[in-house]
Amino acid sequence: MNITATHINYYHVCKRKLWLFSNGINMEHTHDSVYDGKLLHENSYAKRNEKHSQMELQGEFGSLKLYGVVDFFDAKQKVIHETKRSDRLESAHSWQAKFYLWLLEMNDIHNARAILEYPLLRETTQVVLSSEDVLSLEHTVLEIKRIVTSNECPPVINSKICKSCSYYELCYVNEE
Repeated sequence: MNITATHINYYHVCKRKLWLFSNGINMEHTHDSVYDGKLLHENSYAKRNEKHSQMELQGEFGSLKLYGVVDFFDAKQKVIHETKRSDRLESAHSWQAKFYLWLLEMNDIHNARAILEYPLLRETTQVVLSSEDVLSLEHTVLEIKRIVTSNECPPVINSKICKSCSYYELCYVNEE
């Protein structure tokens, strides 16, 4: 089974979104905020594209294959840069960055750090990986496996973040 950084992010946002995405129900391609995020990523740090590049990472945890694509990696400074549209889901963004750092560790790149960049807010957040974070990530990938292989879709979470989610209409189709 493959687990990606997107799975990690969705796990921390909404288990239902994780299950739907993992079971082939993809709504992101129809959602404006996803398109806006791609434009933001491409245009916010145009000069960086010349110096730093995306980096594909992979690793294994037991029978699970782990994958991630880092927005930008500065190999000299060992810094991952992740560009995000908003800090509303900062915890999920942080865990996604920690997942990348874990994958770097699996590939013998040690003592790296990550920076979450919010260009619209003109803010950044530093992220590092602790040994406790690794234990939490190990638990998380096992939980992701359990959730996505379940025959039952998790329930709607009824959160204020739901209204901006690309799965909103699907989740609330029968609600009034």
